[in-house]
Amino acid sequence: MVRLNKFLSQAGVCSRRKADELIRQGRVKVDGHVVKEPGFRLDPAKQVVQVDGEPVKKAPMVYYLFYKPSGYLTSLHDPHGRKTIAEFLKKLPVRVFPVGRLDADTEGLLLLTNDGDLAHRLLHPRFGLKRTYHATVKGHPSAKAIKQLLKDGVEVEGRRVYPQKIRLLRKGPRSTTYEVVVGEGRKREVRKLFAAIGHPVKKLKRVAFGPLILKGLLPGEIRPLKPEELKLLKKITGLS
Repeated sequence: MVRLNKFLSQAGVCSRRKADELIRQGRVKVDGHVVKEPGFRLDPAKQVVQVDGEPVKKAPMVYYLFYKPSGYLTSLHDPHGRKTIAEFLKKLPVRVFPVGRLDADTEGLLLLTNDGDLAHRLLHPRFGLKRTYHATVKGHPSAKAIKQLLKDGVEVEGRRVYPQKIRLLRKGPRSTTYEVVVGEGRKREVRKLFAAIGHPVKKLKRVAFGPLILKGLLPGEIRPLKPEELKLLKKITGLS
């Protein structure tokens, strides 16, 4: 027996959080009956699950590293017709979803999978997976301002968050590029950090997510995770 929301995430329909939403919206049926309790338990071998009228079958677990280009929403569908990452995923053999999000204007590393359990743990603050970005900002922030950012942080979604590390990479005539490491990666966190000291971000790229590193890929390219990468992710999240 397995919880309905867990079954949907394991089947690659969506993340467990999104599965909860689908269930509460009445879009999920078990043996022809609408079920609105995410914790409903079922036997996948004996019962039929449908989402929006389509039967759900458990797919093999897959894991990919994706270089998301700038200008695309981290979404599989947009009601306003904006460009989404879905167009890059059409060639994959099974349905996957992104683990976490990047702003439309942010490029870089995204993990794609249909493993809802792993996705849930990777995003949970207690596992402390670091997100590493290269941020090019307008102008030349002073060392004092950067030190103040590390000390005071910035308020994001009603919580004060603090960067774990800000390291100078290079200075240009009108801009400065930093390596920035954050913990939870809250919405627009890096952009809000630099906006708070009057140096807005001009370009932002995520170059690492936990032990995964964006290397050897061009924007829009996807590759399967290496066995050692997957093993390390599962070890970190206690799923090994």
